[in-house]
Amino acid sequence: MKINTKSKNTFYDYQEKDIETIFDQMESSAAPKLLYQLPTGGGKTVVFSEIARRFIERFGKTVVILTHRKELCTQTSTTLKNIGVKNLIISSTSGNFKPDCDCYVAMVETLRNRIKSKKIKTNNVGLVIVDEAHHNSFRKLMSSFKKAVVIGVTATPFSCDTSKPMKKHYNSLITGVNIAALISDGFLAKPQSYVYEVELNSLKTGLHGDYTISSSNELYSSAAMQDLLLQAFKENAEGQKTLIFNNGIETSLRVYETFTAAGFAIKHLDNKTSDDERKKILKWFKKTKGAILTSVSILTTGFDEPTVQHVILNRATTSITLYHQMIGRGARKLPSKKNFGITDLGNNIHRFGPWEEPVDWKYVFEHPDDFAKQLRHHANGGTSVHSHALPAELRAQFPNTLEMTFDVEGNYQEAIDTDKKPKNVIQQSVRQQAKMCMDNAHTLSQAISLAELLQPEIEWRVKQYVKCLDNASKNYKEWLMEDYKNRLKGLIIKLYPKVKAA
Repeated sequence: MKINTKSKNTFYDYQEKDIETIFDQMESSAAPKLLYQLPTGGGKTVVFSEIARRFIERFGKTVVILTHRKELCTQTSTTLKNIGVKNLIISSTSGNFKPDCDCYVAMVETLRNRIKSKKIKTNNVGLVIVDEAHHNSFRKLMSSFKKAVVIGVTATPFSCDTSKPMKKHYNSLITGVNIAALISDGFLAKPQSYVYEVELNSLKTGLHGDYTISSSNELYSSAAMQDLLLQAFKENAEGQKTLIFNNGIETSLRVYETFTAAGFAIKHLDNKTSDDERKKILKWFKKTKGAILTSVSILTTGFDEPTVQHVILNRATTSITLYHQMIGRGARKLPSKKNFGITDLGNNIHRFGPWEEPVDWKYVFEHPDDFAKQLRHHANGGTSVHSHALPAELRAQFPNTLEMTFDVEGNYQEAIDTDKKPKNVIQQSVRQQAKMCMDNAHTLSQAISLAELLQPEIEWRVKQYVKCLDNASKNYKEWLMEDYKNRLKGLIIKLYPKVKAA
């Protein structure tokens, strides 16, 4: 067995091999777009940071590293500094390109805004590294780096949106060592899985294909599922430091109440938790033996706590990326930790196969549609509710619009995953409907009349949005309904003259 230690500026054999392969492919083409796959726990950040260091040293050009979370920006910047790469984080409040700096770390929207406002010029950027490349938000920036080498990095080279496959944006895939080998060679802990078959027929799927927050809350907040969760914890994880992953805030809060009532030390985290409170909770979790942390959409990326001994999937997902990210939180190995537990309460292991089982990622990359069909085949039940049925007479009023639906829950989840404010979902919805009205009207008054016809659809969308928020009041819902209608009318009045003049 290999010794799981490494000194500064030295790399494991598999990491060095991958770095050399990437440079070989990089130099064989003028501006290649390469996708690099390495499992969670394999050291992706270390690998791409070293690629950045060698690229600067060899070619003397600027490197830009893109992430989708603030935590990942900080982690990447620290890793770069540790190997001697001077770098700067481009944040919403500070930082522009400087003559004495060769490497920049930024979130997509921040850098995009700087480029659009012409505060940053991209002429000398030779390499763009995209962390968590399966997120589609990075595509919008690629046109700004047409002459640069692009390297996407991910544990799961399968797009979050199957309509936008990764092979459309990357020329080739380079796969690293698989999870089974990392376990065998002593780099990752060995999993012990406990599977409880759960009836998922009540779950519904949204436009993006994953189970909706509202239907998940309804199932997993039920007394029967709470009892099953507590029973499974006592049977498999009691006394172990445990992460519990949920699909909705309502469920996670219910888990917190259930475990607190049973006398267990537990805390709850979600995307609404303040930064200060989050730091306190994570510090408590790190230091407390047998601590339990129940969470939603917050600890799948940018979180590294090697002392986690057990992971409970208190949810179902159709996302193989999320599946690997959740389990990967428990896979870090320590001298005192050679194994970790997985309790599956969402039929996920049946859907995707054991986490440690090798996946043919090259097949997934080359045939994403076929792979997506396989995943859907293994998903249990569920019907799509991304939009309710639109009356034929209403649909007939919008002949120039191909797609009238809007996946509120899917867009809400994407906003959370990319650190955007939830209200962006409402803004997107308003913009879509404003465009629909203008595309199908000959006059401003006709466009406003079409907006009024959309009242039932607006009510449905607001209702779905409020469900995502979990704890919004009735007064807020009523205010939001009125505000939405006013925003829609106002946007049409503002844009109609410009659209028709174009």
